Amino acid sequence: MLLPSLPRRDFLKIGAGAAISLGIPTDARATESKTRSVILVNLTGGMSHIDSLDMKPDAPEEIRGEFKQIQTTVPGIQICEHLPLLADRMKRWALVRSLSHRENGHLPGTHRLLTGSTMPNQRGTDLDNVLSRRDWPCYAAGLNYLRPRHDGIPNGVTLPLSLIEGPLTWPGQHAGFLGPSHDPMLVTQDPNSPNFRMDAFSLPVGTDEARVEQRRSLLERLGSGDVGDPAFRDHQRQAFELLASGRVAGAFRLDQEPLKTRERYGRNQFGQSLLLARRLVQAGVPVVQANMGIVQSWDTHSDNWGRLKTRLLPWLDRGIAALTDDLESEGLLGHTFVAVLGEFGRTPKVSNLPGEKIPGRDHWAAVYSGLFTGAGVVGGRAIGKSDRVGAHPVTTSYTPFDVGATIYQALGVDPDSEIRDTQNRPSRVCSGKRMDVLFENR
Repeated sequence: MLLPSLPRRDFLKIGAGAAISLGIPTDARATESKTRSVILVNLTGGMSHIDSLDMKPDAPEEIRGEFKQIQTTVPGIQICEHLPLLADRMKRWALVRSLSHRENGHLPGTHRLLTGSTMPNQRGTDLDNVLSRRDWPCYAAGLNYLRPRHDGIPNGVTLPLSLIEGPLTWPGQHAGFLGPSHDPMLVTQDPNSPNFRMDAFSLPVGTDEARVEQRRSLLERLGSGDVGDPAFRDHQRQAFELLASGRVAGAFRLDQEPLKTRERYGRNQFGQSLLLARRLVQAGVPVVQANMGIVQSWDTHSDNWGRLKTRLLPWLDRGIAALTDDLESEGLLGHTFVAVLGEFGRTPKVSNLPGEKIPGRDHWAAVYSGLFTGAGVVGGRAIGKSDRVGAHPVTTSYTPFDVGATIYQALGVDPDSEIRDTQNRPSRVCSGKRMDVLFENR
């Protein structure tokens, strides 16, 4: 829903905080957790694990690729030469090299990543898997259903854009079958843009807080009977709460950051999105999803090494280094779970698309890699192992459903908690199992 009374209606969307149309959740089981926030760094399109985090220097030429590996600060763990800042900070990170699932399509693969569950009634083509109200809810939406809040802080923010390509809109980006009242806030501008609208939460010119309160009271009186849509009134309520709270508004004032800090993150979309994610965590937002590029950014079917070398890996390296440095220096890393991964990896064998002269790699979900830190994650480890060509796991594998269960558990939500759709049908919020291995000092 667009924020009412604001002139910049293309800037963001928000979902309401309470499940008015669905009633009170019947099974909002909580777990003990000291985590306050989760940052999901989404490598949209699927990063090549073989050319980044799980290199195979001894594999044949048609598999190993063009990059060299470097030693990290953890003996025995090597990663790509174009991730030097991550290599210097490897003691903070748990590198999982045995993520795996069976879906090589972008849309259903992304749905798994963003929700921790499979798509209901999934069929075989991308056109069958576009965004709909049949989707499983994203993490922010599940949290909002199970733990609604009324303090002007949204349970989730997605930035800096939605995942859309042509007629296809990627599933798993909103509340799905829970209904639009639980959709996360969606920021639809590049934080690195000089036109980034940092005043979107400001009151309209000539309007003060007293006048806003008068309008809110009037709307409440007009909607106090049976007139009006409850979900729409709930949207209005959260919009007023958002305007009344200065915490989220302040998070978007990137101009208040020292120029040196902005440069540390990198003056590009990746870096400034991660800077904004850090500021939102500081403002108290529990779930921040930072999309690293458009849907095809990491989809390197062609020019795999050129795209990775010149933009993707350096931008990511700089951004996550600055993010974790700041979270640690601010005392937030112990309370913030950070996950960095895409919907899958890339094929071990190099290939060329028809008509393309510069080679790349295709989709590959059988095995891929991800990074995790914060909130009790024991860093300085490589967990799991793929085979000699990076094609299949040879140790215990972990699914995006398990990542989802870990995210919910970090937020203090039992993955077995019950949610209900608009027809009051019950479901488990997540189908995976928590990745205990991340938190065990083995």
